[in-house]
Amino acid sequence: MGYALLAGAIAAEVAATTAMKYSEGFSRLWPSLVTMAGYLVAFALLAQTLKTIEIGTAYAIWAGVGTAVIAAIGMVFLGENMTAAKVAGIALVICGVVLLNLGGAH
Repeated sequence: MGYALLAGAIAAEVAATTAMKYSEGFSRLWPSLVTMAGYLVAFALLAQTLKTIEIGTAYAIWAGVGTAVIAAIGMVFLGENMTAAKVAGIALVICGVVLLNLGGAH
């Protein structure tokens, strides 16, 4: 159940961050409200996740997966350039999360 809650927290954070892009500095109402609600849900679910998953593991997965997904959304849907450096950076983030988990973070 902890990992399902964590997946929900990641999805809410990704939705909130994507909405923030469309809020135009919080000058547009609906994207701003989606941003605020998304972060509220993300932190609430992350807090529940911490009841069953160690904080180091949960946060590493949350931050790493969220970062990788947002970077991919930027490149695929928002017209950001895909460079070898960005792809390598995403790969390194994912490798860091895997290493943390293999290294006894849980």
